Amino acid sequence: MLVGQGALHAREEVLAVAEALGAPVVKTLPGKAVVPDDSPYTTGGLGLLGTRPSEELMDEADVLFMVGTNFPYSKFLPEVRDTRVVQFEADPTRAGARIATDVPVVCDAKEGLRALLPLLARRDGNGHLAKYQKMMAKWRSDMEALENPDRHPIAPQYVMSIIDELAAEDAIMTCDSGTIATWAARHWTIRGGREFYLSGTLATMAPGLPYAIAMQHAFPGRQVIAYVGDGGFSMLMAEFLTAVQHRLPIKVVINNNNSLGQILWEQMVLGYPEHGVRYAQPEADFSAWARSCGGFGAKVTKSEDVAHAIGQALSHDGPALVDVDVNPNEPPMPGKVSYDQAKSFAQAFLKGQPHKAAIATTLFKDRIQKLSD
Repeated sequence: MLVGQGALHAREEVLAVAEALGAPVVKTLPGKAVVPDDSPYTTGGLGLLGTRPSEELMDEADVLFMVGTNFPYSKFLPEVRDTRVVQFEADPTRAGARIATDVPVVCDAKEGLRALLPLLARRDGNGHLAKYQKMMAKWRSDMEALENPDRHPIAPQYVMSIIDELAAEDAIMTCDSGTIATWAARHWTIRGGREFYLSGTLATMAPGLPYAIAMQHAFPGRQVIAYVGDGGFSMLMAEFLTAVQHRLPIKVVINNNNSLGQILWEQMVLGYPEHGVRYAQPEADFSAWARSCGGFGAKVTKSEDVAHAIGQALSHDGPALVDVDVNPNEPPMPGKVSYDQAKSFAQAFLKGQPHKAAIATTLFKDRIQKLSD
């Protein structure tokens, strides 16, 4: 099953169908909150920000059941000659738009799954599901290994793990586009009533802060956390003053790598050395802006201070911001690295990538950390 944001209101039905079919559930990024991340049925996300088990599952699938998704990255979907496709889609213009579909059904996800469930023959003792549960356990272990508090500069995965640990069980996270979306996708755990929102269709650069303001207006009693980049925050930072003036207690955590991180890695994946994507030292101190607006602001440069600062922000009675200087050379690696991606990365190094030593060191540390966990 591949489920998207059109199934966000159908968690119970998705899990019931997955149980009946013995089917692993892959989630699009906007559909991250459809089922909990610790569910025995999910293999997590799909695409560049997804998991290795999900990508391998797509390579092996003989039937793909798409529910509430118009997943646009068709290269991550199965080859249609090898796979039969069923799609539940509310908008008839999108049924079969991304992949040739054998059975397109125009319906609401929740209503369609409820109607389907009595017609299914239950499958027990499914080795296919067990195989991917084992793979997913290994993936989760690898991700936990990267949440290392002993790294300097600070590992962005560690920052996200602290947010995940301290946030409320019904917290709403909003996110910018960029490398931060990778850390949120892999280290923000959907459990309980948690939700997750980002610009999943247009990949708009800086929506995290205005999304948080809108969410706090809509849900005044819930904890709302904007996880944003320094590039995105600098574009719309005046909106923090909006939050203060309207007494909206949003919490903002800035993943400050002092660069346009996503563009940096996109340049390298295309085989070119980075150009024009890093800012001059020192890193901006956005916490000073937060304090000048009348909110809480903390600047963090050491791992040992991360948990305390984020804890203070989450407990603050009003808008709060924590600006964390993270490792600018931590690459948002895809779940499964292709030959072409590895080749382009190597070409960027050969053509004079200016920070290749720091990047190579970070990659080496990541690999050792996974193996030693």
